[in-house]
Amino acid sequence: MLKKAIQYMVISALAFTFLNVFVKSLNNFSVYQIVFFRALGSLFFTIPYLLKNKISLLGNKRGLMIMRSIVGLISMSAFFLSIKYIAMGTAVSLRYIAPIFATIFALFVLKEKIRPVQWLFFGIAFTGVLILKGFDDDTEIQFLGVILALTSAVFAGLVYIFIRKIGSADHPVVIVNYFMMVSVIIGGLLSIKNWVHPVGKEWLVLMSLGVFGYFAQLYMTKAMQVGETNQIAPLKYLEVIFTILIGLIWFKEVYTLWSLLGVVLIVLGLTLNVLTKKK
Repeated sequence: MLKKAIQYMVISALAFTFLNVFVKSLNNFSVYQIVFFRALGSLFFTIPYLLKNKISLLGNKRGLMIMRSIVGLISMSAFFLSIKYIAMGTAVSLRYIAPIFATIFALFVLKEKIRPVQWLFFGIAFTGVLILKGFDDDTEIQFLGVILALTSAVFAGLVYIFIRKIGSADHPVVIVNYFMMVSVIIGGLLSIKNWVHPVGKEWLVLMSLGVFGYFAQLYMTKAMQVGETNQIAPLKYLEVIFTILIGLIWFKEVYTLWSLLGVVLIVLGLTLNVLTKKK
């Protein structure tokens, strides 16, 4: 089960990486319109899948899925908005505090056991994130953007908890479909006032948000359903590493020794955590 959960989380991290890159490029659109298209594109996958496989769209634990959708929407909107105020690297780094919040929530809500040494490993990984992306290029960090990114992290931590509470009672696609439906409705309503009509390639970019968002959300949900929160959640840090690789190959970015040190600390922290849990 652990191996499968790790595979799911890796796929999710890759998809989230591409999603972030496209969101950053959509400077002319409001956050709510981006949320609307991100969710709308995913519904083209979720609804046909559920209908084809004759899976009820309503699900079983409806209350928990609605709550999961609301906290997920708040987290997603806050993160997208934070990118408009602070550099993407800073926003992503701050959002990576989410697994720490998830671990704390899991400790009290789900009664999951956490070894004391795991806190050290979380600290190592988190330190790596700060070195890697937190403060490399940002000389001025706007307070509002930081608050929004931290808010996104807190609510992302709650998402993990609700998914674990739902467990295997509902199909992963049903859970994702709830999230997308809530996001389409709320995002659509809030974007009406400042709606910007997409032109040309903007349509492709906007609709691709749903594609990457769907697979990212689906595989994150699957991973959280089959693995313990405090074990799987830190694997989201892989998104930072994938971002570096994309930057090196596609954008010819240059990374400093501090950045490389950050990568080493992240991988080290994650590896030690997984090995500790397997014992």
